[in-house]
Amino acid sequence: MNKFLKSLCLLIIVSVALFSCVSNKKLIYMQELEESEGPLLNSSAKFPYETEEYLLQINDIVEVNIKTTSPELNQIFGAITNDPQNMAQMGGTQGAGDAFFMNGYTIDDRGYVEIPLIGEVKLLGLSTKEAKELVEKEVLKYVNVNEFFVRVRLGGIRFSTLGEFNRSGKYTILQNRVTIFEAIAFAGDLNKIAKRDQVVLVRQYPDGSQMHRINLLDENLLGSEFYFLKPNDMIYAEPMKVRELGAGTNLVETLTLLTTTITAIALVLTLIRN
Repeated sequence: MNKFLKSLCLLIIVSVALFSCVSNKKLIYMQELEESEGPLLNSSAKFPYETEEYLLQINDIVEVNIKTTSPELNQIFGAITNDPQNMAQMGGTQGAGDAFFMNGYTIDDRGYVEIPLIGEVKLLGLSTKEAKELVEKEVLKYVNVNEFFVRVRLGGIRFSTLGEFNRSGKYTILQNRVTIFEAIAFAGDLNKIAKRDQVVLVRQYPDGSQMHRINLLDENLLGSEFYFLKPNDMIYAEPMKVRELGAGTNLVETLTLLTTTITAIALVLTLIRN
């Protein structure tokens, strides 16, 4: 039995030595390599984007910025402002998203926003370009052509992550387009036991919500309609079976678990024989 335990300890030491040491050559960036065929190893085929124009929905937050040649009208239209400096002072991407919530226009349950002086305008089901044209028509009632400027845009891409993420939560990225991989990176990436081949994407549509199962391991995702997130998307990552089994998440943890189990069995057998 002592011989068995010594062999077991030797196996543990060798395993740790093999799997815990990483050469500096695999870690240091931009080295002067002795043998190099160039930095590009290979390139995949190009995947054309499959995108569709987003239509505004209930509870979306939009920025409606109206500037005119009249200081008086600017003061009225600026009752709700989206000053980038104010957003920056709130701190970070999440703070800027909060600024949009405080200063932007939220589309109500009827699909309307209420703009100072203009009144209620229905934006539900319109693209941001169509919404801009609609607001411009309303502004023309008060200002001459070429004497005003209108900008309509979404208050960033809001999304949430649940399940096996390193940092689950609700986030806002102030960009017009956000890929699913950018969103995952923003949430701290998936942890080791997440099912990357069956990630659930819950997407909001004008007539309801729909669940889509996505394989992040498939390169064809780059050319699919799910590569870019849409506002209010939710990404849910399920755990692998390894969590239910209680096994390790990598080889070292698995070896440690097996070693502990074998040692415990050997100890019990030793006590029984004595």
